[in-house]
Amino acid sequence: MEHEKTASAKKILVMGVSGCGKSHIGSLLAQQLGFPFFDGDDFHPQTNVDKMRQGIPLTDQDRIGWLHTLNQLFLDNDQAVIACSALKPEYRDILRSNNHEMIIVYLQGDFDTIWNRHQKRDNHWFNGKSMLESQFATLVEPNQNEAIFVDITPSIESVITTIHQQLNTHS
Repeated sequence: MEHEKTASAKKILVMGVSGCGKSHIGSLLAQQLGFPFFDGDDFHPQTNVDKMRQGIPLTDQDRIGWLHTLNQLFLDNDQAVIACSALKPEYRDILRSNNHEMIIVYLQGDFDTIWNRHQKRDNHWFNGKSMLESQFATLVEPNQNEAIFVDITPSIESVITTIHQQLNTHS
């Protein structure tokens, strides 16, 4: 599916809880825009991955260095799409540091929809319903002025189309 290039969006954060489709949607969006894509999960230190494999939710302290690494990816690239949960305002503030042109796309879905998707995933280190519950408990949704809200219930194609429309409107 061809999409009109988004006018001014050059640095896009695709955020939401685990299982909302950040990686898949972010990579498709980046491909369509011709931007590099970075999956934030690939940049977690091994200690974080080990904790999550054991079903242990990450603390704010666990995330700080990781968020700074992702912020540096934005700063090192003229254009980029990065998938990152960015659950709290203070996490988004780190990602936005010296990166004020960043646009946030918030993939929004309810617990049951996302838990059903989790149960169909193979070979992912995110482990268990309690970890997803922890993500929802930690999530502080961005405000309407901070992000583009996109419902993840429709098909992937429809979600991507909505993102392109919202980005073009936002420019």
